[in-house]
Amino acid sequence: MILLGRLETVAALFSDDTLEGAHDAGGAGGAIGGIFAAVWALVVVIGLWRVFTKAGQPGWASLVPIYNAWVLLKIVGRPGWWLVALLVPVVNVVFGVILCIDLARSFGKGSVYGLGLAIFSAIFTVHLGLGDARYTGPAAA
Repeated sequence: MILLGRLETVAALFSDDTLEGAHDAGGAGGAIGGIFAAVWALVVVIGLWRVFTKAGQPGWASLVPIYNAWVLLKIVGRPGWWLVALLVPVVNVVFGVILCIDLARSFGKGSVYGLGLAIFSAIFTVHLGLGDARYTGPAAA
């Protein structure tokens, strides 16, 4: 009898009624995380838009997949065939790092800044776009 009573107590602890508050709290945390992610994504989009406009390109081009890579290649002075290389797995990592270094140099920054762009893209793109960096011309040309 005592064992049965304890099992009922344990079962009550894990019933849907007692865990309902925990589910509500998780939903609130998920909503806050979602809002934070949306705001951060908007800041990154604004930063990339500014990078494009600083380089004399239309800001909206930063929003169009594939085309934004083409315009980015134009900004840094790399040939258009690099776009194909950016679509090939593994090869795209090497070309992407070189592209980030070229982008940093095109804005008067060094190679270490370019590696930062490659590794921490969101943070460095926002800094490049919203900071005081000026476009100096295609670094690879």
